[in-house]
Amino acid sequence: MSDPGIFNDPGLLPYAGVIQSRHRTARDMVERIRAGHDGSLTGFADYHLRFGLHVDPSTQQWVFTEWAPHATDMFILCDKNHWQCVPEYRVPKIDDQAFEARFDADLFSHQDLFRLKVVWPGGQGDRIPTAARRVVQDPCTLIFNAQVWAPPKPYVWHTPDPGSRTAPLLIYEAHPGMALEAERIGTWTEFCRHILPKIVDAGYNAIQLMAVQEHPYYGSFGYHVSSFFAPSSRFGTPEDLKSLIDEAHRHGIRVLIDIIHSHSVKNEVEGLSRFDGTLYQFFHDGPKGDHLLWDSRCFDYGRPMVVKFLLSNLRYWIDEFHVDGFRFDGVTSMLFEDHGLGRAFMSYADYFGPDVDMDALGYLYAANRLVHECRTDAVTIAEDVSGYPGLAAGTKDHGYGFDFRFAMGIADFWIKLIKETRDEDWPLERLWHELTNHRAEEATISYAECHDQALVGDQTLMMRLMGSRIYTDMHKDHAGIETFRAVALHKMIRLITLATANAGYLNFMGNEFGHPEWVDFPSERNHFSFRYARRQWSLKYDPDLMYAGLFAFDRQMIRLAKEAEMFESGDPVLCHIHEDNKIIAFARNPLFFVFNFHPFHSYFDYRVAAPPGKYRLALDTDESRFGGHDRLAPDQVFFTLSDDTVGPGCHRLSLYLPSRTALVLEKCS
Repeated sequence: MSDPGIFNDPGLLPYAGVIQSRHRTARDMVERIRAGHDGSLTGFADYHLRFGLHVDPSTQQWVFTEWAPHATDMFILCDKNHWQCVPEYRVPKIDDQAFEARFDADLFSHQDLFRLKVVWPGGQGDRIPTAARRVVQDPCTLIFNAQVWAPPKPYVWHTPDPGSRTAPLLIYEAHPGMALEAERIGTWTEFCRHILPKIVDAGYNAIQLMAVQEHPYYGSFGYHVSSFFAPSSRFGTPEDLKSLIDEAHRHGIRVLIDIIHSHSVKNEVEGLSRFDGTLYQFFHDGPKGDHLLWDSRCFDYGRPMVVKFLLSNLRYWIDEFHVDGFRFDGVTSMLFEDHGLGRAFMSYADYFGPDVDMDALGYLYAANRLVHECRTDAVTIAEDVSGYPGLAAGTKDHGYGFDFRFAMGIADFWIKLIKETRDEDWPLERLWHELTNHRAEEATISYAECHDQALVGDQTLMMRLMGSRIYTDMHKDHAGIETFRAVALHKMIRLITLATANAGYLNFMGNEFGHPEWVDFPSERNHFSFRYARRQWSLKYDPDLMYAGLFAFDRQMIRLAKEAEMFESGDPVLCHIHEDNKIIAFARNPLFFVFNFHPFHSYFDYRVAAPPGKYRLALDTDESRFGGHDRLAPDQVFFTLSDDTVGPGCHRLSLYLPSRTALVLEKCS
């Protein structure tokens, strides 16, 4: 092997043959596609251009094309034909795969509603076109229809895409519908007007938008997608979304979206299931086509038209909406025949057995190549709980080309630690391992909590730390020992997660200020209330509440990470760790971090090994403006002292370390 790539890990050498074979299969699949399309994956990814309702610029006629191989007949239903099958709106089958018809220019107008009647041997059904770009729901009947979307004035982009990747990647995960404080569904425009400025103020430089693709059930959090090419109309128009992305770009913020290619909603009228009368047009036939836990359908990545559909979906969001990248949801579910459910993935043998879906692996390889062919600076992130080796390694290193993978185990570890272990017993060696453990050839994004921990059935860090006191004891006048403990640990947990992150950091909307409630979308269970499907921004602006201090700290922490170019200075270097004292210190040029996790011991003249030089106090979690006790004087300067008792050339810092406090020192010389 001329380029060892992931084989820098000796544990993978016994599986070298399998790894190379799988990678070669994926690479060959992409090369076959390119060979048939002038060497371009982009040329293959044209489903959205070929199918759906379009205007032929040469004739100004409407052209409607649909892929439905098993179907025998098709009609367009709309107001103008009273939603009946009439000859003028028939779409004839032109070959064994597709239907196509041309219509006069006056037959359809902007915002007309329509759907299909698809006929197949032994049955028929109403359907939404597979490439529909706009789908709306009637507020009274709750019926979904496609909508002709051809505004007389196409959107004009005002801001160029941000271009080369901004480092560090500091991601603000956000759901547009639940972003307002009002108990209702928010819109793209309201997000742009009210939430985007908050993200800019907080200092994050990327937004990860959830629930973008159309989904019939709001409570699915956007993960049961029905129309893959349609931005969710419950949040506004496509132009509204474009305007939001344009404005984010004006502030230098990249916009990533959750892309759901791991499964699809089961709905047959609104979704893709049984579109042409078969269950296997887009999905696996038989039990393999159903995800029992998610109650959804599983794509068959071995079908060329399915691959075309999904790759085109990526190209569409980049070309039409100027998105800067994707977070691929549910990668583990795609990779393994059992969807990885209930599996611990304890050894490399778990990854290289016969239960891996090779077609899915090939699709992910192709998806990354396509995205970066469309835009070299685009970002792809894998949400994979299995830890499959090489997902975020370069394609030349026997990897599959994701730019990043989420370090999902870190959030799970924090929850487990808080639930099961007293503060004074936290194992710092294990904590350090969990925070810094990643494959050398892969870039990872860390987070202490994301939307998963905010959902009903789980709890955010602040809720676990505070319990029911989060509703009564966050006022500064009522804050007791439990409140100060929770506030202190919340800051320290987030700081050490960010400070040890390999290549990026993520926060879920509102968690930066310890949002007090979980996320629960309106349903029969809660009498269709929006009380828990919103964010209470007013809490962070109330100077009498501890939430304000948590937000002030988070903003300062993010600012420091950007100014110090934290992720550009290599991995953190452990300098000191003491289990009994609960002290951990590490360097990440030009910053030096010291954490005292002990619940009640403060240390005077505590000596820790450090790179030689002069340091200034850049961040102190114990400042009163952050909800602390002001036990340290601000703007202190520290000098390392030579300590030959440890060894020649060794230097130490002598520090006062208050209990449950973290210090960040910045090297001055």
